[in-house]
Amino acid sequence: MNKRLGKAIDIMRLAEVAAAQADGISLVQITETFGVNLRTAQRMSKALEAAFPMVEIRIDKDRRKWWKLNEQKLLHGQGIRDSELSALEMGIRRAERDGALTEVSALTSLRDRLLATMPSSHARRAEADAEAVLEARGHACRPGPRAKYDPLILGTIEAALKGPFTMQIEYAGAQDASPRTRQIEPYGVLFGMRGYLIAREIGNGTTYRHFRLDRVRKAQLLPSSFKRDLDFDLRAHAARAFGSFHSEAELAPVEWRFSPAAAPVARDFLFHPDQEVTTEGDGSLTVRFTAGGWLEMAWHLYQWGDTVEVISPPELRAMVEAHRRPDFPALP
Repeated sequence: MNKRLGKAIDIMRLAEVAAAQADGISLVQITETFGVNLRTAQRMSKALEAAFPMVEIRIDKDRRKWWKLNEQKLLHGQGIRDSELSALEMGIRRAERDGALTEVSALTSLRDRLLATMPSSHARRAEADAEAVLEARGHACRPGPRAKYDPLILGTIEAALKGPFTMQIEYAGAQDASPRTRQIEPYGVLFGMRGYLIAREIGNGTTYRHFRLDRVRKAQLLPSSFKRDLDFDLRAHAARAFGSFHSEAELAPVEWRFSPAAAPVARDFLFHPDQEVTTEGDGSLTVRFTAGGWLEMAWHLYQWGDTVEVISPPELRAMVEAHRRPDFPALP
């Protein structure tokens, strides 16, 4: 791509952002979005004004200038790019791999709606180009183990979370001889190797319980809504576990030390969103975070063989110590 064409495409992208965002776009946002310095951002804003004379310019109370494009007819004819379509397809396939069927349905609907706005010849070309991009990037197929979930149950959960509405589920817990009927207030879903529905059981206190999605036999919406606890933060709640399994009894500081040989690989991993990483004097790497779920940690650590040592907690160290092996041909 020549330099002049690249600049023209950047101006069209700038117009898209100026039209898509409610307040338009500022110089600071241009620098962040396009990775350019302030002087280049100023030149791009001038080019936007020249290419789109209908652009609205305003100055806010902090004396920052904003550009807003309300006339979007010129943008609607652009359709969807192959790179954008391939990104959507990759998102759909990742959601399929993780068993997140409600996300699969929503992303598929978005993809189909976007393609429907394009002339059929352009849509077919975009689909073919997107598939080629997927194949070239190795994302056309993502094999791997995952739990299977009932799409009707996931759809019911999604509707309850949007309400929010109370639900009635038939749940077969590990100790239950047969499914038990429970009425719950749903708060969210965690997807990992297994998926869990986070909910409060009505009439059983305010504790957040975790129901394995593959053990939910039936689910239905109840007509009553409920007032969500505004202090509940799904992201913070998820961070209390290493994977999707939660155990308050196991919640504790975790410390792992990777050997100098494994350190470069481990440094590229995000083991936990709140992790702290330290490079030691001998080249080893220490990772610290606070979470529970020792069994899921043990499953993961096994892949590292004898290149990782558990410093704490002692209970996890005891779980993995006898299973560290030196003969794996590669690191995760």
